[in-house]
Amino acid sequence: MAAQVVPVLTKLFDDYQKTTSSKLKIIDAYMTYILFTGIFQFIYCLLVGTFPFNSFLSGFISTVTSFVLASCLRMQVNQENRSEFTAVSTERAFADFIFANLILHLVVVNFLG
Repeated sequence: MAAQVVPVLTKLFDDYQKTTSSKLKIIDAYMTYILFTGIFQFIYCLLVGTFPFNSFLSGFISTVTSFVLASCLRMQVNQENRSEFTAVSTERAFADFIFANLILHLVVVNFLG
């Protein structure tokens, strides 16, 4: 079974490198960073505890919501989805992403207390 997984993953990685635009690769790198940050926060919470629970909760909610906002940006910027988002330009999608992140982090900082 492991012998079948390696060629599939290699082909997947090669196709990703060839067909994905640099904009989408940057967004994917950002999403990967957010994913690992959320995992690290959760593991830290399990190992150390949740003494300032508001801090853990706002940090974790921030990572989850940032991931969701980045996935929305990725869908809107992807050229394959251009027919779904005809009224939204790339610049507008990025501006919406920045605005939503600004509102998100204002709420998160307010929730920290």
